[in-house]
Amino acid sequence: MGTYLITGFPGCIATSILRQLGKGGHPIKHVYLLTLPESISNAEEITRQIVREANQFKHKLTIIPGDITYPFMGLSEDHSQALQNQIEYVFHLAAIYDLSASAEMAYQGNVIGTKNVNEWVLTLPRLKRYVYFSTTSVSGTRKGRIYEHELEMNQSFRNHYEQTKFEAELLVRQLDRQLPTTIIRPGIMKGNSTIGSTIKFDGPYLMLNVFDRLRYLPWIPYVNHSQAIANFVPIDYVLQASLYLGHSPLGIGKTYHLTDPHPYTMHEIYEMMMNEYLGKKPKGNISLKALKNGLSIPPFRRWLRIEKEVMDYFSVEAIYDCTQTQQDLKGSGISLPDFKDTIRSIVHVYKQHKRNERKQLPIR
Repeated sequence: MGTYLITGFPGCIATSILRQLGKGGHPIKHVYLLTLPESISNAEEITRQIVREANQFKHKLTIIPGDITYPFMGLSEDHSQALQNQIEYVFHLAAIYDLSASAEMAYQGNVIGTKNVNEWVLTLPRLKRYVYFSTTSVSGTRKGRIYEHELEMNQSFRNHYEQTKFEAELLVRQLDRQLPTTIIRPGIMKGNSTIGSTIKFDGPYLMLNVFDRLRYLPWIPYVNHSQAIANFVPIDYVLQASLYLGHSPLGIGKTYHLTDPHPYTMHEIYEMMMNEYLGKKPKGNISLKALKNGLSIPPFRRWLRIEKEVMDYFSVEAIYDCTQTQQDLKGSGISLPDFKDTIRSIVHVYKQHKRNERKQLPIR
């Protein structure tokens, strides 16, 4: 029976990992959910819903007010001492995921926050695993094949999110000899591979936002960077693989790319998504520079419902090698479906919920 701490609740990924944990496979004694004080009310509503969905969570979920940007995660002394003697698994998901975040916001949430979580985790006498959620974006602007063991490769970064997640992963790697760590680097996450459901419209759904706004144009151009590689992965694969590798003895001291070993180009994804949503193919080209210039105008990007920084990922020429992941998942029954086979469900869910503002990401 495991006792867990999950940071970043009720954020999208933390909420999803909790739901996945409730589907069985790992006996649960209790789960503590680190939550910002201003998010307590929302967290309580979500936990009530989760308990209704998975009765095994009844009396096993506790919301803990805290803030990772403070020493010892902002926990009260009583909370900290009580948790220190119980926690066996820590899933650190709290982070600033916003590509347009300021340097200070990203640094506080990702670097200082992870430093504070690390220091607290070092005080846990019963710890069995510390699972840190990183991102493939720590590779920055590197091109070519990128391996799971690589991190410091003199890369530069497109935004503060990438740089601070890189710095945060460095901090976790420094604990390898002291703690049983597992580092998870997902690709760009999308909705459930079977039913397309998602908490927020991110990743490929942002393309659909643009197509929806431009649907009455006689034609919509390609974004002209044909060599860009799109590494989208369904969230159910990320959740299943993370929990499996985060409990398996094989996962100790390793970094995993939860990525597509045979990714499509962004050009191909763009074409397949438009064809499924609008029933037509792109025509002509618009340069990445011209599109980013347009998205520099706040009213325009808010109308299109996409941040300018997202366009940088139309120029990624990295292939994320996931050999270690594939090897350690053998026999688990966990596999990655072909992106092409999931497009219909993505579009179906988008059409159902595109007017739901709670699904849309806030655009600055």
